[in-house]
Amino acid sequence: MSRRRSYLYQSDNEEEGAIDLTPMLDVVFIMLIFFIVTASFIKESGVEVNRPESQTAAQKDNATILVAISADNSIWIDKRQVDVRAVRANIERLHAESPEGGLVIQADEHSSIKTFTAVLDAAREVVVPSKISLATTAAKQN
Repeated sequence: MSRRRSYLYQSDNEEEGAIDLTPMLDVVFIMLIFFIVTASFIKESGVEVNRPESQTAAQKDNATILVAISADNSIWIDKRQVDVRAVRANIERLHAESPEGGLVIQADEHSSIKTFTAVLDAAREVVVPSKISLATTAAKQN
């Protein structure tokens, strides 16, 4: 009988010594949700452009709207090709979603200045002009 008693006593100690992982898993799950919600996602315009070089290129961090103009003068916003007449409406929609962000125009070096000017005019009607930028690449130093 003493043997049986010690066996029961040993199983009670094992249960008391077990670590409950539920609170730790709850904390990890909440942290995962926090990081997913606060992560900034990379925005893409939808087309690859060859940006012109510039001596005064500077990094802009708060760009939330990207407008790309390809070499054949097609305009891309949010991975969709957009007609020049619909540029303003698309910029208004995206600017309403995040009004504090800026706008970057990614014009190909072989695109028309006429298309660039049309996009710039539409952007200036919606976004504060100081928040509008032209994407360039830094010129190589010799």
